[in-house]
Amino acid sequence: MYLLGLSLDSQSGFDAAAELLRDSFLAKLIAWGFVSALLYHLVAGIKHLIMDLGYCEELESGTLAAKVTLIAGGVLVLLAGVWIW
Repeated sequence: MYLLGLSLDSQSGFDAAAELLRDSFLAKLIAWGFVSALLYHLVAGIKHLIMDLGYCEELESGTLAAKVTLIAGGVLVLLAGVWIW
């Protein structure tokens, strides 16, 4: 959150935040963690919206939807890792 505030403060703050993300392993790891959590939350939210519409409410289809959510979330997490690193 500190980096977000710093980057929105001014052009020099944005440059400092970008340099820190470019050079720091820990900063990249934390950013990847936040992005991963948000992406998984997005995929699970879409699954729940579909379930609210009345689909995938049975045991078999619900289990399949949960597996698809985990796989899609995992793929997005890997893609986010490639993008950040």
